[in-house]
Amino acid sequence: MKKVTILDIAKELNVTFSTVARALNDHPAISAATKKAVRETAERLNYRQNKIASSLRSGRTNVIGVIVPSLRVTFFSSVVSGIEQVMNANGYNILLYQSNESLVKEKKGIETFLQSRVDGILASITTETTDYSSYEEIIKRKTPLVFFDRAIDQLNISSVTINDYKGGFTATEHLIQQGYKRILHITADREILIFRERLRGYIDALRYYGLPVDDDLIVKGDFSPEYGKTVIKEARLKNLEYDAVFALEDFTAMGVLQQLQEFNVKIPEEVAVIGFANESFGSLVTPQLSTIDQQTILMGKEAAKLLLKLKKAELTQEEKPEKIVLDPLLIVRASSRRK
Repeated sequence: MKKVTILDIAKELNVTFSTVARALNDHPAISAATKKAVRETAERLNYRQNKIASSLRSGRTNVIGVIVPSLRVTFFSSVVSGIEQVMNANGYNILLYQSNESLVKEKKGIETFLQSRVDGILASITTETTDYSSYEEIIKRKTPLVFFDRAIDQLNISSVTINDYKGGFTATEHLIQQGYKRILHITADREILIFRERLRGYIDALRYYGLPVDDDLIVKGDFSPEYGKTVIKEARLKNLEYDAVFALEDFTAMGVLQQLQEFNVKIPEEVAVIGFANESFGSLVTPQLSTIDQQTILMGKEAAKLLLKLKKAELTQEEKPEKIVLDPLLIVRASSRRK
């Protein structure tokens, strides 16, 4: 069976090839009546548009590349949902790539996006990202780029982030206001801005309320349920005194909860626990986990809107970067509610 082409539609309607091509791409110069006739004829002839050829002609693919560190984390999948809502409403599809916190995979993902000639890239960097050459290549090619959650300040790129300092301060303040005074903070040993800011918020909250900053209560390492368990086990071996734990994210906090329960520690009567990110499992565990919500859907929507704004204005990132910082929201549940 012969494949129907634009030329076949043009002959059927006795119009030019370019008129049909423009009508199919909803060009404003083509009348509504002509567009309707072209679409009806295309449907009748069972025409299927060649998206690749169309993108080569127009210089647009209507595809946006999105790179995330991990989709097993509800946070990132929720951000992607917000991105999709805005992009789909504006005629764009999403090409999603998961770096799995690997710099090598991140570079491969960006290379794939550029080879696919995506119309823009939304990215959250990995915990290993210290080499920015891949992102510099995006800028060099003048492909619109917006960071979300984790950004690279040195590149001066538009971004949407959460106020991690305020989140760290709020989480610690909540524990203090519940009567806890020896607050163990688990943070990362890698130089990641969001975790440094949460640590800074923790320290400033202690100082604001006149509590000492004890280096023994600041544990730097990994972030995972297993590491949360390890911290609690080591704290017991060291006879470390603490009455609350603020973990850098919810998976680590879950490990803390599990290990405290294995030690028959009463939560929150003896030790309170709070995480960060508002992962979906937080309301399902026992006791339910207190946390900091990062307004993920809103973050995704705002990042997508920023990218569309860049594309519409045809601005390079160096000309007019825009930094949107969202407020974190305290979610109080049973794991830290003493009063």
